[in-house]
Amino acid sequence: MNSSTPYKRLEERFRRLSLIGDALSFLHWDWATVMPAGGAGGRSDQFAALEAIQHAILTDAETGDLLAAAEDEDGLDTWQAANLGEMRRARDHAAALPGDLVEAQVKAGAACETAWRQARPRDDFRAVKAPLSRVLELVRQAAAAKAEKLDLPPYDALLDQYEPAARSADIDRLFGELEEFLPGFLGEVLERQAAQTRPLTPEGPFPVEQQRALGVRLMEVLGFDFAHGRLDVSHHPFCGGTPEDLRITTRYEEGDFSSSLMAILHETGHALYDRGLPARWRGQPVGEARGMSIHESQSLLIEMQVCRGADFLAFAAPLMAEAFAGSGPAWTAENLTRLNTRVAPGHIRIDADEVTYPAHVILRYGLEKAMVLGGLEVGDLPGAWNDGMERLLGLRPPTDGEGCLQDIHWFEGIFGYFPSYTLGAASAAQIFAAAKLGDPTIAPAIGQGDFAPLLGWLGDNIHAKASLLSTRDLLKEATGRPLALDAFKAHLKARYLA
Repeated sequence: MNSSTPYKRLEERFRRLSLIGDALSFLHWDWATVMPAGGAGGRSDQFAALEAIQHAILTDAETGDLLAAAEDEDGLDTWQAANLGEMRRARDHAAALPGDLVEAQVKAGAACETAWRQARPRDDFRAVKAPLSRVLELVRQAAAAKAEKLDLPPYDALLDQYEPAARSADIDRLFGELEEFLPGFLGEVLERQAAQTRPLTPEGPFPVEQQRALGVRLMEVLGFDFAHGRLDVSHHPFCGGTPEDLRITTRYEEGDFSSSLMAILHETGHALYDRGLPARWRGQPVGEARGMSIHESQSLLIEMQVCRGADFLAFAAPLMAEAFAGSGPAWTAENLTRLNTRVAPGHIRIDADEVTYPAHVILRYGLEKAMVLGGLEVGDLPGAWNDGMERLLGLRPPTDGEGCLQDIHWFEGIFGYFPSYTLGAASAAQIFAAAKLGDPTIAPAIGQGDFAPLLGWLGDNIHAKASLLSTRDLLKEATGRPLALDAFKAHLKARYLA
């Protein structure tokens, strides 16, 4: 293809946009890990300036003209046509917002996140009420503007940023099905557990350096390449960076090594997906991950489906015991498997077991939708949160730190993301079931600490396809059907009631 065609010129533009996004990702990593508190103001200005440049490129009249001309071009192959569609989607989202609103959102999110970092350990919701109110005001403006541009309901317009083509009506149906299934199932699981001997908890303390060493060792077992990434500490675990330079973070508690370790394994799942994206399409929208439910499916597949399972823990239990010089019945593979699949309703989402985890997401989904649509104001959030937790899990958080202050998302301005976690959990079960059916060597290999068969299958069927297909079509090609809850329910029944 001629290098000066409209399509090729668009590829050059989007390559520049991608590089700016890479720089933003590393600035965010630095912000979350090592930046001194006094740097927050300057960093906020840097975020805003770079995002304004991205917005200007996307909304520039020439970008629009090039898109219109490229859409009339002949000779685009399948990947190029999909790339052009993703370019149009990015342009439509950006064009819905004026540049001053984009900058205001970035600065408000940075200020609110800074306040949250101080407020959460102090359990001080009042300290974030004003900055979160400002964030929400701007989110509502953005939702209204995108709704008009994209011809979607306001919340769906935000949801579409993270999960293309997802609609709240479909999520309501899936989450409604879960709300019908989970209470009775949870009761059965808790009754079964109560009739069993309680698993033993390994005794600490577990020094941070030994926890880190174990995390690194198991990351390498999973296939993480430290020539292309690193492990650090932050207030909230995340995976960022680029496919060539992946940044994973966790947080440690000396009294509990499993929370940090499972967070590391979860984020490693994200990293393996990013690393497996096709190098040929690096820097182009079609080469990026296919929405956040698929991204979360890859992290939850690793953490929940695999690393809390008996096959993996049979391999990993001796490594865990070795890391902390542990011995005795608490360190057996059987006991650690029972401990890592122990179901107990709790207040903290990232520590939740996979039976109660969907309730945490359903709560947040309902609350953020109500906030965006005007049915819930920030000052009423703690009470609404606590009421929701009591309704869904029978628990009332004793503090806001264990309640509405626990997650970073809203405080940095992210609304519309939370459904991805449970959509991802259901997708993970469906994908892992298809992978084991497609390659029967996967499960026994995991038991030997060999992840090559699993990563090979995921690479071929999920990672290498990036954003070539819609989420629906990607799942259909990989598993034989669009997303449903059958595989997730079957997994839960097999693990917790069999």
